[in-house]
Amino acid sequence: MKRSLAATLAMSIAATVILSGGAAAHDRGDRGPSVRDLYGTKAPYAPQQSTGRYQRAPKGFTAVFTENVARHGSRAMTDSGDGDTVLAVLRDAARQNALTGLGSKLAPQVEALLGAAAGLGYGNLSGRGVQEQRGIARRTEQRLPDLFRAIAAGEEPIEVETSGVTRAVDSARAFTGALAEYDPAVAGLIKDPVTDKDLLYFHKQPQNADYQDYVAKDPQLAAVLQRIDGAPRTARTAQHVVARLFRADFAAAMSADDRVAFAQALYQLFSAAPDLAAEAPTVDLGPFLTPADARWFAYLDDAEEFYEKGPAFAGRTITYKMAGVLLDDLLARAEAKATGASRSGAVLRFTHAEEIEPLAALMGLPGSTSPVRPDEPYAYDSNPWRGARVAPMAANIQWDLYASTPKEGKPATYLVRMLYNEKETAFKAACKPTDKGSYFYALTELRSCLKAS
Repeated sequence: MKRSLAATLAMSIAATVILSGGAAAHDRGDRGPSVRDLYGTKAPYAPQQSTGRYQRAPKGFTAVFTENVARHGSRAMTDSGDGDTVLAVLRDAARQNALTGLGSKLAPQVEALLGAAAGLGYGNLSGRGVQEQRGIARRTEQRLPDLFRAIAAGEEPIEVETSGVTRAVDSARAFTGALAEYDPAVAGLIKDPVTDKDLLYFHKQPQNADYQDYVAKDPQLAAVLQRIDGAPRTARTAQHVVARLFRADFAAAMSADDRVAFAQALYQLFSAAPDLAAEAPTVDLGPFLTPADARWFAYLDDAEEFYEKGPAFAGRTITYKMAGVLLDDLLARAEAKATGASRSGAVLRFTHAEEIEPLAALMGLPGSTSPVRPDEPYAYDSNPWRGARVAPMAANIQWDLYASTPKEGKPATYLVRMLYNEKETAFKAACKPTDKGSYFYALTELRSCLKAS
């Protein structure tokens, strides 16, 4: 019997807890293995701190503004290519009676996953993605109840900006729809989403042609990825994958490249499946990849993300300097509120991993502080960067702006507190908080330290 959507989403939430690896591990900055890391940047979202554990604002300060930059929520894979690759090999093996008992169970799982993705629309926001955005909206309102009361009382606009890509627009609507539902007093103040590709899809814009050239043909990038992908463990892992699914003679007849292509395609389906938990509740690709095999292919994916969107090579800023436009906007919107140039009570932005990862590297957020030398390739045992922690589905960076009460003719002063995936997070070391151990920073301090570093 097909499970109800409510039951499916309940199980999805439970799975998220399992996949998260625990907030405690995130807090410790563990570099060791975790189940969550097996899914890379396709990992479903899990908040990294509970709302009841945030620091209180310094005495005399109240929240006057909030803004975010958020990745779209969980989605369907962007096309059927990986599924088609896997199914073609499985069908060939079936014709030759070359499937193992385990292998004979894989095709129905892949077909169900592809059917769910096609029914939803390739690349589109999934039911899980909707719930991720709704949950973040709810916790934002719970974190800042006084702010939203002030927004309603002052009829302050809530601005919404997106990349214009359907899954980002749908994420914005899921978030704002939940916000209006949870706090009806602000519903009429939420503006329709506007598209700003220069801000929220900057990696594809003409002004960043140098970055596009880097990804397409940079010799240093090509060499390091070829070195990582070509490691002997890739061939060994692929051989192990096919040996569990196909008879020995069939597996032996496959070329090494074909075994790798099949195993990598299977991994891509494995990592995408949790995002479609609502649409494909019976799909479980876990049995078809051992954790060790999945971990190796997750590492290969993380390496590509690290070099193409993250800290990448020491001494080069090509992967993240373009995120300066987004950091500038975060600062400018906070300052506009502080100076009275803007009446908006909130600015909500919805974008993609291609923007979140560079912004994290530019800001020196946890996990994104360690570029590598060309002769020392990115590796799990020496680098904290993990796609599942830096930019999972619905990854978000939030800034809350607090103002002091003006006294004796003195103007208000302003503080900012940052959350990264809903965890209070310090700004980079060049920025000094109001007090040791505090997560609150003077807005003037941020303008100075973030722009100077």
